[in-house]
Amino acid sequence: MVTDMIDVLVSGGGGKMGREVIAAVTAAPGMRVVAAVDTAHAEEPISDGAGGSITCEADLSSAIDHHRPHVMVDFTHPEAVEAHVRTAASAGIDCVVGTTGLAVGTLETIAASAPEGTCVFFAPNFAIGAVLMMRFAAEAARYMPHVEIIELHHDRKADAPSGTALRTAALIAETRPEAPAIPGRESQTFEGARGALVEEIAIHSVRLPGLVAHQEVLFGGQGQTLSIRHDSIDRTSFMPGVVLAIRAVRERTGFVIGLENLMEM
Repeated sequence: MVTDMIDVLVSGGGGKMGREVIAAVTAAPGMRVVAAVDTAHAEEPISDGAGGSITCEADLSSAIDHHRPHVMVDFTHPEAVEAHVRTAASAGIDCVVGTTGLAVGTLETIAASAPEGTCVFFAPNFAIGAVLMMRFAAEAARYMPHVEIIELHHDRKADAPSGTALRTAALIAETRPEAPAIPGRESQTFEGARGALVEEIAIHSVRLPGLVAHQEVLFGGQGQTLSIRHDSIDRTSFMPGVVLAIRAVRERTGFVIGLENLMEM
């Protein structure tokens, strides 16, 4: 049953994204952080952005048993997220997953085995502008099927290509009428020079300090090019989407992918 106040557990609460989520949830009406879990920051007080703090706990299962949250938000690591979501979903807790690098099929399987009424939501990107970028790219691909993707992230990102790039490629593949040949792959001087091939689209991943999250989708046509780019210059850009997802999962069940499916578009 949906209650007036949404109690939120933040998995990865000591990380950069987790700290932003704690502050965003604290500032949002109708929800509150009841627990933060992060083994690397156990017993560390994390600022809630409003003058208070919440102490990170080390064990997810015990935190769930003690606090009984309605929603778990996970921004952790590809190697850890599956266990986190299994633990929360099996307890009937709705999940908002922002950790990329885990197969979508695995999340679908977890959602299918969760108690009735439980929702597992995954978005590769929570920035509203990134969602629009992907939507515009999918629309452009109907008319300009020659396309490549360049994604740029900070040097500590654990997966490549990014979840946003993979999702963009999947959306483009759904709409474009054909998958043209990608020239130059047969004559690469060095393996990978023409990027990773996903959905018959070349994706190029850049990892450098100083970056946050950026993506450019480049289309080519006769005598013209089209570039669609989105830049997150601060992690706060993801927070409106996270708050939106926390509210929305309380009204949904099963597996849902993509912030666009929670937005009125």
